[in-house]
Amino acid sequence: MMIVQSKVRDYIKELGDYKVGGDLLKALDDVLAVLLKKAANRAKANGRKTVSARDL
Repeated sequence: MMIVQSKVRDYIKELGDYKVGGDLLKALDDVLAVLLKKAANRAKANGRKTVSARDL
């Protein structure tokens, strides 16, 4: 897992009286992995070794 589960749970609680399903955390981690891979590929395509916010 790349995400900090307790932080995600805390944030969801701040949004309202919600509980977090275990499948949400796995799905969020999967989405993050895809997003980071795309960002790294974009940086590489632009000849950079630094992945930055503009790559998102």
